[in-house]
Parts: sequence; structure tokens; C-alpha cells
Amino acid sequence: MQTAHSTEEMKGLRRKCKGSVGFVPTMGYLHEGHLELVRLAKNENHIAVVSIFVNPTQFAPSEDFKAYPRDLDRDLALLESAGADIVFIPGDKDMYPAGYDTWVEVKGITQTLEGRSRPTHFQGVTTVCNKLFNIVQPNRAYFGQKDAQQALVIEKMVSDLNMNLEIVVAPTIREKDGLAMSSRNIYLTPEERRSAPVLHKALQLASDMYDKGERDAILIKNAMTRLITAVPAAKIDYISIADIETLREVNAIRGRVLISLAVKLGKPRLIDNVILG
Repeated sequence: MQTAHSTEEMKGLRRKCKGSVGFVPTMGYLHEGHLELVRLAKNENHIAVVSIFVNPTQFAPSEDFKAYPRDLDRDLALLESAGADIVFIPGDKDMYPAGYDTWVEVKGITQTLEGRSRPTHFQGVTTVCNKLFNIVQPNRAYFGQKDAQQALVIEKMVSDLNMNLEIVVAPTIREKDGLAMSSRNIYLTPEERRSAPVLHKALQLASDMYDKGERDAILIKNAMTRLITAVPAAKIDYISIADIETLREVNAIRGRVLISLAVKLGKPRLIDNVILG
């Protein structure tokens, strides 16, 4: 496994790659969800490239950029065991040098859900992904379904900008009790961790209601709300039932929908989702 710590170093390694390149962009502090993406990238391509970069432009001043968990030695050991070929580890000044002032923004679907709660978030995501795609030049890039809106935004950006790149979205990897794996789960206290599976339980409730024929989105949201608010530590940011392509809220489920939610448990804010229809 090789490492690159600058864009020029990464470009040099990319020029030597033969065959297809699969790319997994991460912010590090890796968990099994990340490693499954790396294995998938390696299985479907000749070369698997992973980036580790805690991107400052997708954090608001009130968010946890400085406190975001980091452990590079641990991450590198995990990536080597997962079969990564190249790890790109740029610094802030390499990605955003003095005078940097170019941004990529997707309209519409970024202005709801996570975009409403974190208004500057997706501009940072789309900008850094553009930069990483340009540097790594992958044939395929891999994202997890847990960040469903992010995956939809990246897919739209790639389509709108005619990028010669396939986006692969892999299923959410969960703990045994259903909690979606996330680097931020480390922030949960033991009590909060015991409460955290309520997000998955709420999504399961929505799926069960749908399977039994319920199509009224408001009734499903109300049932999910009652389940979550029964947990004292849980504070709902949003519960959404939206069209899978436009992310516009629906009152009645007629086609494919994304049911997603964000819930604070103490300081940590957790997200999860399921696609129905």
C-alpha cells in the first residue's frame, strides 16, 4: 500500500495505475462501513484508492471540525487489511491554498433535509469531491447509503457536469442492534448509545406500516415521532418522507420515497434513512 501526502504526489501515483480505479473518499476514523466500500472498490476495479481528509469547508463554525475524531495510524492499518492500494492524505493548505476562491454548488436538492439544518454543508462536500475526483481521476467512486442525500447530490453533480465517472452507492452497514455505523458514534455516552437504535426502530416502524398498506406520510411521521420522543434524550431535528429524486416532501406515498431522519442524542446528531417503493 502506498501513501500520497500532496496532490502532485497523488497525480504521480495515478499516472502509474493500470486498469480501472475505484475511489473511496473519507474523513478518516474509519469503521466497517468505510472498509466495506474499500473492499467493494477493490473487487470491482484493478486499483482501490482511498482519501483521508477532514474537509473544513463542510463544517459550520458551530460544528465539530476541531473535535472530529482522527487516528491516522489506525486508519492506515485498517486500509491495508482491507486491500487499499493507495491512500491520499492531503493537508488543508494543499487542498485550499492561499487565495482559494472557487466553489461548486448543486441547487435544489441541497436546500432541504441536511441542507436546511446545515446550510453551508453541501457546498463544501461538492467542492471537495470535485477536487478529489480531478486529482484521483477514478472510474468509479463509492459512497454509503447512510448519507443518502449526499449520495444523491454527488450523483446529480456528476450527471450535470458530464463527469466521466460512475457513482456506486452501497447499503448502510449497521451494528447488531441496528444503529448505522458512523465515525460520530464515538461521541455517544453509554446511555445515549443504548438509546441510539431508536432511529433504526423508527425506520423499521415506517417500513412495517408501508408493508401493511399505509400510504399517508403524515400518519407514518406521527408514529415515528411518538416512538422517538418516548426516549428522553432524543431530540428530533427532522423526519422526512420525500420523493427520491427531488427530495420534495410528499403527503401520500405513490412512488419511491426516501424516509430519512436526524436526531440529536445529547451532543451527537445522528442520521439514518430507508428507501421505500
